Amino acid sequence: MAAASSYKYVVLGGGNAAGYFAKEAVAQGVQKGDLAIVSEEPVVSYERPALSKAYLNPEGAPRLPGFHTCVGGGGDKQTPEWYEEKGIDFKTGTVVKEVDVVGKKLVTDGGDTIEFQKLVLATGCGVIDLHKDFKTEGADLDNILTLRDVRDADKIVAAMADCKQAGGKVVVVGGGYIGMEVASGLEKNGLDVTMVFPDPFFMPRLFTPEIAGFYEEYYANKGIKVIKGKSAKSFKGQNGKVATTVLDDGTELESPLVVVGVGSKPRTELFKGQVDLLDDRPGGVKVNSQLQTSNPDVYAIGDIALYPQPQYNNETTRMEHVQHARESGTFAAKEVLGKGDGSPYTYTPYFYSRVYDLGWEFYGSQKGDTVFFGDKGAKKFGSYWVDGGKVVGGFIEGGSDEEKKALKKLANSPASSPGEEELKKQGISFALSL
Repeated sequence: MAAASSYKYVVLGGGNAAGYFAKEAVAQGVQKGDLAIVSEEPVVSYERPALSKAYLNPEGAPRLPGFHTCVGGGGDKQTPEWYEEKGIDFKTGTVVKEVDVVGKKLVTDGGDTIEFQKLVLATGCGVIDLHKDFKTEGADLDNILTLRDVRDADKIVAAMADCKQAGGKVVVVGGGYIGMEVASGLEKNGLDVTMVFPDPFFMPRLFTPEIAGFYEEYYANKGIKVIKGKSAKSFKGQNGKVATTVLDDGTELESPLVVVGVGSKPRTELFKGQVDLLDDRPGGVKVNSQLQTSNPDVYAIGDIALYPQPQYNNETTRMEHVQHARESGTFAAKEVLGKGDGSPYTYTPYFYSRVYDLGWEFYGSQKGDTVFFGDKGAKKFGSYWVDGGKVVGGFIEGGSDEEKKALKKLANSPASSPGEEELKKQGISFALSL
C-alpha cells in the first residue's frame, strides 16, 4: 500500500551537496522531523572524489563508512546514525518518478508521496553512456563500466580481478578527469592500461598542450599507452563480456575490461515544466544569486545549479566539483531556513587532482591567453590565464599551501598583468606578491 509523508524541507538527491546541506541545517537549528533527504543510492552521503582518487588503490584504499560526508571538508563523519540522531529522515534506495512543485510533492516509483514546503534539487550528474547516449555497437557488453557512485567503484574493483585472470589488458575510454585518475588506479594494480580519446591532448577543457604534455609523458613512463585523436567505434565480446575495443581507424585492442569516462550530464529530466532549465549546453537548473529556481520555494545546489557569478559580471555557469557541492549546499541551507544574510552565492572556480606523486590545482577563469611558467623537470610548474590585461586564473603543479592560497586570492581579485615575459619570469612569485 502506498504511503504518504510530509516535511518542511526535502532535499532530492543524496550526494555531497545534500550532506553539507544537512550539516548546515543542523547548525542553523533545523527541528527534528522537519528535514528529509531522498536518494536513489543505498548509502547516505559520502565524499565522491574518493572513488576515482583512492578507491582503486591496491593498498590502503578507503571504504565506507570511512569517507562519509563531511570528512572531506573537515566536519563530522555523518553516518546513518548521525542522521537518525539529528532527526533527519534519510530515505536511501528511493527512486522518485515525479516532481510536482505546484502541488508540493514527490511521487516515488512505488507510489509513495513525499510532501514538502520547500524543496532542494540536488540530483547531480549522470555519466554519458556509450550504449544509451551514442548507440555504440557492443557497448552494452559486461565489463564495460563507468564510474559515478560507490556501486560503480565496487564493480570496477571486482572486474580488475577478473581482468588479471584474462590477461590483464584494460582500455580506458576518455582522457579527462575520470580517465586520468582511473587509469592511474588501474595501472597501480598491475594492469596493462591503454587510454583512448578523440582529443589532441589530455583534458583540453582545462589543460594547455604544454601542461598536458607533461602528464602524457609521465603516464607513458608508467607504462600507460596513450592513443590520442581516436575514438572507440565498437566493442566485440565473448560469452557476453567485452573482449576487444575497435577504434575508428580499425585498430583492435584486446580489452577484457573497459572503463569509460567521456563526460557527464545534469540529471534534470524530472524538472521539465516544473522550473526553468537551460536546454542548451551546459544545461542545468536556472537559479538566482540565492540559488532559488523560478519557483521561490524550490532551490538547486551542486552539479545541476546554473548560477550567476557576481565576480564575473553575473555570467552564469554550472560547476561540477565537490567544493562547489559543499559550498552551495551550505549556502542553500541558510537560505532555505531563512538564516541567510542577503549576500549572493559566490564561488571561486576550482579544480584539483591527485595521481601518483603528483598534485595540481586550478583557480579562477580560463578566459584569454595562457602564460606558462616553472620547470616541468622538477614537477613544479604552472600557467596563468590573462584576459583584458588582467590575470584571471592560475594553475599549479606541485604547489605549496601558501602558493595555492595565493592563486585563489588572485582568482578572486584579478590583478594587472606585468606583461607576458615578466609574468613568465616571475612565475608563482607574481601571485605570492599580491
